[in-house]
Amino acid sequence: MKVLIADDSRVMRQIVLRTLRQAGLGHHDFVEAEDGVDALAKVASERPDMVLSDWNMPNMTGIELLRELRAGGNAVPFGFVTSEGSPEMRDLAQKAGAMFVIAKPFTPDTFQDALGAVLV
Repeated sequence: MKVLIADDSRVMRQIVLRTLRQAGLGHHDFVEAEDGVDALAKVASERPDMVLSDWNMPNMTGIELLRELRAGGNAVPFGFVTSEGSPEMRDLAQKAGAMFVIAKPFTPDTFQDALGAVLV
């Protein structure tokens, strides 16, 4: 499977990738995007099987990315990995079609719980 990791922080993308590996999910192919605009282009060109996105990014936020994908008919499994996890944000994410919201700080167990059934 191919997983797209979208976050404007290169360090955070690497932390997410390292945590996926620690959770035993590191055997997949990974593609990185630096913001929502880059992620939208890479969803079209790379055709990932899942998108993990930050909420707050320049140019296009994570929720804008998710809404753009769904408006275009793309149903790729989508989850947020973000520093925010308020009930309002989780509600917005769910209504837009997100599978889950992982709030920072996270652990390998958090990723395993959210992604283990999807990334086998």
